[in-house]
This record gives sequence, C-alpha cells and structure tokens, in this order.
Amino acid sequence: MPKASARQRLLDAADELFYSEGIQTVGIDRVIEHAGVAKASLYNTFRSKEGLVCAYLDLRSTRIQERITRTLARCRTPRERLLGIFDAQGEAFAEPSYRGCAFMRATAEAPDDGSVRRVAEGHRAWLRGLFTELATEAGYADPEALARQLHCLYDGAAHSARMDRDLSAAATARAAAAVLVDAAPLAEPAASEGLLTGGPAEPTA
Repeated sequence: MPKASARQRLLDAADELFYSEGIQTVGIDRVIEHAGVAKASLYNTFRSKEGLVCAYLDLRSTRIQERITRTLARCRTPRERLLGIFDAQGEAFAEPSYRGCAFMRATAEAPDDGSVRRVAEGHRAWLRGLFTELATEAGYADPEALARQLHCLYDGAAHSARMDRDLSAAATARAAAAVLVDAAPLAEPAASEGLLTGGPAEPTA
C-alpha cells in the first residue's frame, strides 16, 4: 500500500488532534511531529496553521455531507429525507470518537472575522440550504422558516449529545422535527387559469 502524501498525513494528524483536544491547545509543532513530516511540508501545503485548520474543517464538512447523502439515498419521500438528516446525525453521535460539533468548537476558539469562521459559516449554509431544499420539495408554504426551525433542533441535538453525553439526542430531535414537519402549512396549489378555455375566463355581462 503506497504511503500517504505529506498533505494527507498532516490532515489526518490535524483531524485527530484538533478535534479531540482543540485548535488552540494543539501547537503546530505537535501536528507536524504526529504527521511525521518536515515543517516545510506544512507551510508549503497550507501556508499557516489557520490554513490547516480550514482544511481540517473542510474535511469534516465533506464527511458530514457524504454521511447525510448516503442516509438520504435510502429515503423515499421528501418528508423522510427531512427527518433522515437527524438519522445521519445519530450515526455520528454513536461513534466512540464523537466530541461535539467541530465547527462550534473551532469558531469558539477563532476570531470572528477570520477564515475559520468563514469555513464554518459555509458548512452551516450548506446544511440550512439542504433543509430548505427538502422543505421546498415537500411543498411547504414557508420552507425557509421550517428550515431554520429544523436547523435549531439539529444544533441543539449536537449540544446535548456532547454536554449531556446523550446518544439519544438525535432521536429526540427527530421526534420534535416530525411534529414541526407535520404541523407546518403546505403551500396552496397554484390557481389554474383557463384550463377549459385556454385563457382567462371572459367577464360576464
């Protein structure tokens, strides 16, 4: 089996250390030592620790998107897909290495105007967009509002799973999401004009 590239080894080391211990706690020299690469490899590839942190978060985002995509592929209806996002989240909670939301943790340690926050915001925008897209497909009257509500439940589940060590947090959030989804008003069907006449109805005298 070919040896992993320096870039991959650095990413793997960053993923393990940053996620388990925090991005401020772990110094760049420790990442380099853990990866078994020369210091120049890091600066040639990522330019800085901040660049490595952003790449680590991009990796986390890709994994989450892939997990959700696999889960939603098993769902048959838009409603099932909306709730399936919480099923995918539950799979993450069940992993022994789960330490909470990587994006929440990283932004708590990073400047508000830095690239780390921008990467985290990009991931959150993707997730909110997915909720909105699925709510639109399901025919809800206000898919953006429903997406915001479901996203709040998703965030709360991640917090509970970490702080309370509650592996059932995703299932609890899913049950609450089902209540919201079933109570949300559907969009009115578009009015059909001129179905019989081929145009607007003629006014009567």
